[in-house]
Amino acid sequence: MSIDHAARRARIAPALGLHADEILVVGAGQPVPKPEVSEQHFPFVAHQEYYYLTGHAEAPGGIIAYDAKTREWTSFVPEVTEMERVWDGTEQLPGEFLSRFPAWLAARAGRKIAALGAPIVGVQSDDELSARIRENLKHARRPKENGEIEIMQRAAFATAEGYTAVQPFLSPGFSERRMQIELEAGFFRGGATTTGYGTIVGVGAQAAVFHGSPSPHRIAKAGDFILIDAGAEVERYVIDVTRTYIAGGSGTGFQRDLYMAVKTAQVRACAKCVSGTEWKDIHFGAAIDMMGSLVDMGVLKGNPTSLVEQEAHMLFFPHGIGHMVGLGVRDASGLEPGREKDPRPCLKSLRMDLILRPGYVVTVEPGLYLIPALINDPARREKYRDVVNWKLVEQHLGIGGVRIEDNLLVTDGAPINLTAAIPKL
Repeated sequence: MSIDHAARRARIAPALGLHADEILVVGAGQPVPKPEVSEQHFPFVAHQEYYYLTGHAEAPGGIIAYDAKTREWTSFVPEVTEMERVWDGTEQLPGEFLSRFPAWLAARAGRKIAALGAPIVGVQSDDELSARIRENLKHARRPKENGEIEIMQRAAFATAEGYTAVQPFLSPGFSERRMQIELEAGFFRGGATTTGYGTIVGVGAQAAVFHGSPSPHRIAKAGDFILIDAGAEVERYVIDVTRTYIAGGSGTGFQRDLYMAVKTAQVRACAKCVSGTEWKDIHFGAAIDMMGSLVDMGVLKGNPTSLVEQEAHMLFFPHGIGHMVGLGVRDASGLEPGREKDPRPCLKSLRMDLILRPGYVVTVEPGLYLIPALINDPARREKYRDVVNWKLVEQHLGIGGVRIEDNLLVTDGAPINLTAAIPKL
């Protein structure tokens, strides 16, 4: 299913909130040269705001402009040179040539300019107006269109292919790097354009490093945690999935209990992703569920709700429950219109404060970790001396952690799990 970008722009324009004396320009960005004398550049990636409005992935320097007085959109695209046609096979995009943009802008001199996307040389924009229009655009594109959902379903299929491919390599002797190779090869065999972000694979203690890059480190023994956070990208749309496995299939009783604590909370949180629900309620609900499990395991003492109110959960669950996903991870996350960031320290890493609506695609990713930097911090030890079984925690320090993440499409009814096919324990 293709996306009609002209129809999209027509739908989006009224939602921007531009007045008749204002104009909008959105830049694609410029190629970034590599830091050596090779005449090569890093792969060009058009700014997501520009791409959303045009669908042009390969338009270095491109600009899409909107005149609120005439209600007309104009696309300015780079003129393809003969050398680009010969060496790269580049084809000319439809639209006006970039050389005509200065005259378009000059004809509208004196009017306020909202500038989104990448900066455009020579454009003097109004910062306050630009910030307002950016928030309006972000909110307008949060609900996914049918075409976007279809692309994300393809990305979810490719992601599932990768996670299936890596299953034979979750055993002692295989390295994080080998798992990455098999996983990403599966993505591409499943139809991925590229990976959605830098693949994360952590074995043992590294399973508690949120953004750890795969290394030559090997699975040392049966029972080691293996955390994989990776997803495929198709036509700029990304799937973001985490799974935690146990090498050899079975670990200690403590590990199994920790895994089930996260899995139970994750299943409950996924079911709550219905239209009209406050995202913060889902976050705190998962935190309370997991703290209740830690109390049952003897790790914590007290009432789960009270422990969350004391922010004791931040020792073991220091990140947010999830975020939106689409044109990149965390795409279009942020605040409900009219809201300000909640100042509570325990919400510092919560990526969004929104009311869920049909068409939103969100990640749900609770986790429990034993992170030495938090567990060994003297201030935290003192603050929570009476509610944490520090001896038990120290006994298991070094096992890493557990995170489970799925991508949920909010509908008018029950949520749809786009990544349900990806194997869990």
